[in-house]
Amino acid sequence: MKAMILAAGRGERMRPLTDRIPKPLLPVGGKPLIVWHLEHLAKAGLHEVVINHAHLGAQIEAALGDGARWGLSIRYSPEPEGALETAGGIANALPLLGTMEPFLVLNGDIYCDWDVARAVTVLAANDLAHLVLVPNPPHHPRGDFSLTGTQVGADIGAAAAAQVCTFSGIGIYRPQLFADIRRDQRAQLAPLLRAAMAASSVSGELHAGRWTDVGTPQRLAELDGELRSLSHEGIPSPMQEHGDI
Repeated sequence: MKAMILAAGRGERMRPLTDRIPKPLLPVGGKPLIVWHLEHLAKAGLHEVVINHAHLGAQIEAALGDGARWGLSIRYSPEPEGALETAGGIANALPLLGTMEPFLVLNGDIYCDWDVARAVTVLAANDLAHLVLVPNPPHHPRGDFSLTGTQVGADIGAAAAAQVCTFSGIGIYRPQLFADIRRDQRAQLAPLLRAAMAASSVSGELHAGRWTDVGTPQRLAELDGELRSLSHEGIPSPMQEHGDI
């Protein structure tokens, strides 16, 4: 299975840090944020990686190269300034990802210990997507989607049995989900997912482990301090201990 890391965002909430450094290259725990993803993918045996970029994208290519140092093969999907948004970026990268087999997509600005090796097996034959959801964090208390068993829904005010959760930024998708988007088209992911949910074609799971949306300088500093503290105490981080993101 191929994997894609979304790294094209401008990172407005991270300014001024992202005025000169693309958000995925900001250091956390002693290494660029995106490198945690690369190490995890390598340990899971997912060696073919596509990375999209727009803002300061040349820095990303210069820093990561062809991925050989991690035992990976990295290919890049450049986008125009301003980027193509999530669905547009994925559709633009389909020639690199392939148009037949499912692929894993990871937001480049998260830290999570979900086992990416599971991506190979979790997507059911009749589903278009499988989403990793997390409990609603303080900065996003209303959540994004409902989860009833393994079925993900768009109506977060629906059945009492449903649990309202936040999308982690980790998903496994079939290329068919993006079939109606042109390569140069700006498009959001949520409308595509909601349409697939209406057809009962999206499954999901709740991840109760470690997850951080590194969306502000404060959350970046908090995560950096946590990881450095674990390292200083000689305690392996969840990623080191379990081979996770």
